[in-house]
Amino acid sequence: MKNNHGANLHHLSETLGINQNQIIDFSSNINPFGLSPKGLKKLEENLTLASIYPDSDYTDLKASISEYCNCSPNNIILGSGATELICSSIRIIKPKNTLLLSPAYSEYENELKKINSNIYKFFYKKENNFNINIEEVISLIKKNNFDMIVICNPNNPTGTLIPIEDIEKLYLSFNKPIMIDETYIEFTNFSKTSAINLVDKYDKIIVIRGTSKFFSTPGIRLGYSIISKGEILETIKSIPNLWNINIFATIMGEAMFKDKDFIDMCHLKFKDNFTLLFEGLSKFKEFKVYPSQSNFILCEILSPNFNANNLYDFLAKRGIIIRKAESFDELNNNFFRVCVLTKENINFLLQEIYNFLQEY
Repeated sequence: MKNNHGANLHHLSETLGINQNQIIDFSSNINPFGLSPKGLKKLEENLTLASIYPDSDYTDLKASISEYCNCSPNNIILGSGATELICSSIRIIKPKNTLLLSPAYSEYENELKKINSNIYKFFYKKENNFNINIEEVISLIKKNNFDMIVICNPNNPTGTLIPIEDIEKLYLSFNKPIMIDETYIEFTNFSKTSAINLVDKYDKIIVIRGTSKFFSTPGIRLGYSIISKGEILETIKSIPNLWNINIFATIMGEAMFKDKDFIDMCHLKFKDNFTLLFEGLSKFKEFKVYPSQSNFILCEILSPNFNANNLYDFLAKRGIIIRKAESFDELNNNFFRVCVLTKENINFLLQEIYNFLQEY
């Protein structure tokens, strides 16, 4: 595993001599359609509440999440971003042996190493378009004594979505904790694809989400997990965690989860923009474009004349940032990842890639 979280816009702004607001960031995977108007309005109307503590039970925030996710508020745990919840879940479960579907977000492995967990990786393979045969995973767990399985669904960086039927089949064969990071699930039809649908059926399911990507709010640091009733949930609830979510994240969250007009608009626009980006990239014979069920697309450079570093440097000089994917396990410098932005930005990216290819 190579630890890399993508673009640092502050650093890039200084390096490129470009105002940070002028950088077109195709590396961050953040919804390009702005903030929830209802969430923003409620925040603007309540700025003076900075002088008070938030409700330590977060009753209204949990009620909004409960309605949005169709789950019980009693199963909700709040955190300062999804990564905090990933880390706390791993520390509580303390798996001696962990199965990690990979390549994946580096913080899973970082946190597992902190507790000296033995990590076994099952790889999404490009020969299968990065799709997983769940029977192979089940066969593996029957031959090994794993204590926990960690899955990102849809997976970053491959965009692979494991159907909920396969996750359920996996759990029934495993019957131990499975942590599913659903950071990107909201770019799918998540009422049918989310493992939250399994939380009430089984007792060792941990579903983790954040608001940074779909709701475009990385600055408020709001994450939440939906956990099956049982020992894991009760242990996490017992940890002192007063006022872990700040008042502004609370206020905004209460409103944006209920902003159906905004949510519906994002889904509608996203489908059109994803198609524009996917079909545009697929026209370049120098690339293999892998199917994705998320808001980003993984590409492999087929030409021997250049690699992702060359493409990155060319685009960066024009204020466009893509994600070089060689920091992910099993991917080399022929892989890069781009996320869905506005149609204007997508067309600009495609034109500049065309210009780059003319030089090679």
